Amino acid sequence: MTDDKTTSNTPVLTRHADAETCADPSSVMRLLGEGAQGDSGFTSYRSTFAEGAVGAPAHFHTRATEMFFVLGGALRVLVDDQVTILREGDFLAVPPGTPHAFAAAPGATADVLFVFDRHMDRFAYLRLLGRVMRGEADPKEIAESAERFDNHYVESAAWRAASAASS
Repeated sequence: MTDDKTTSNTPVLTRHADAETCADPSSVMRLLGEGAQGDSGFTSYRSTFAEGAVGAPAHFHTRATEMFFVLGGALRVLVDDQVTILREGDFLAVPPGTPHAFAAAPGATADVLFVFDRHMDRFAYLRLLGRVMRGEADPKEIAESAERFDNHYVESAAWRAASAASS
């Protein structure tokens, strides 16, 4: 077993105490594992969101399925144009091309395990996101990295309305 990026035939073990963390003002991401490039790869991380944390705006991935497993609390999610609340024990898989967004549910914190079925150096994206959220990097870098990280932002009237209603 290894704690580095590996081929698809090598197990990945990351001890909780050894996982890299990326923190911003409203969440902590614990980078758990990435393995192999392309179709046989994966990325997994855990995020804990403070009450009121904004999470991710509406976006989609062209190649990766993103999976959510709520370990604790409640997570508000957008899938296509529907907004719903996921609670502890709920699982969601969002296929490629499907607009989605997420945030801590109103009045709640959230603890969520995220898994992507393809590795695309997403840890580098999460590190960049943390730097932007902390004011250490220009937000333009996120837009400029859309193809590299398969993260494409879109407008969502449903998400905008849900976010405004809880403000």
